[in-house]
Amino acid sequence: MSVRVLAVGKKHESWVSDGIQRYEKRLRKPFEVSWQLLPHSSREGEAARAEESERILSRVDRDQFLVLLDERGRNVDSPTLAQRLQGAFDAGRTVTVVIGGAYGVDDRVRDRADFVWSLSQLVFPHQLVRLILAEQLYRAQEIAGNRPYHHV
Repeated sequence: MSVRVLAVGKKHESWVSDGIQRYEKRLRKPFEVSWQLLPHSSREGEAARAEESERILSRVDRDQFLVLLDERGRNVDSPTLAQRLQGAFDAGRTVTVVIGGAYGVDDRVRDRADFVWSLSQLVFPHQLVRLILAEQLYRAQEIAGNRPYHHV
């Protein structure tokens, strides 16, 4: 069990890598994270969305708990996120988090997702989303372990 992030886009910029590594050093199973970066499509609009969605789905197994980051998803607090992730781990499922490309993902990915999660109604750059995700995974780990990182 672990968390795998599928992100469409370029490699982490150095400031993002530094931040992600800060949180990854603190993560323990089952919250350990691996990153798989998928290249942007050379197409635009709907064609890019369809091609990137196909690449994403080809890397998702049927038994994985799929979390899609999407601005139209459900906005939850950190304890709720921790409960959802821990529930997937308790069920023996690997968690895969998807960060789509500039044009988002198509309905096939959204329909496959077990949880469509919005970080905010604001739109963030993909690099910043990666860093926020790393911190939220660390926070979820700490909440699930009843440790004091998260204060209510």
